[in-house]
Amino acid sequence: MLYAQIHLTLPAWVHEAVDGARSYGSDAEKVSLAIELSRRNLEARTGGPFGAAVFNADDRLVAVGVNVVLPQNTSLGHAETMAYMLAQQRLQRARLNRDEAGEPEGRYTLATSAQPCCQCYGATIWAGIDRLLISARAEDVMALTEFDEGPLPADWIGELGKRGIEVVRDIQRDDARAVLRAYGEQGGRRY
Repeated sequence: MLYAQIHLTLPAWVHEAVDGARSYGSDAEKVSLAIELSRRNLEARTGGPFGAAVFNADDRLVAVGVNVVLPQNTSLGHAETMAYMLAQQRLQRARLNRDEAGEPEGRYTLATSAQPCCQCYGATIWAGIDRLLISARAEDVMALTEFDEGPLPADWIGELGKRGIEVVRDIQRDDARAVLRAYGEQGGRRY
């Protein structure tokens, strides 16, 4: 029998770890949440050391994501893609910053604990975000863990810029690197 439905969920601890009513006014606050999600996911052993969050133009949280690849048996369960899918479902549109007619509908930011891999880079292009806030770099991920982030265009930041996506990197990079280092020191166990 073929499967005809997919059901992905975030770990239960996310509900108690995230304040959905809070305003996240600065880039540092947004990225801090993504790093905290990555740390909690590692400590709870509910997935890999990655966290992400989508915010609207009013600095309000729309959705969060953590890596659930191994617990949910899907290579698509990255923190960024989980956050995108949950935000899209909440807003009931495939492109966050466009309405059903394709007209502009607000501005959206993704904050992530680590630079998007090649899969999440592609998802970022189509998700409908306007700003991408990154903590750790891909080279940090690959140096401190066993993860392979895959190939990106040589000028991946410029390619995102051509599509109207502003990229800000190295926000609280040392904090995100500490989570990645802790994961690597545990022997690279994949949760």
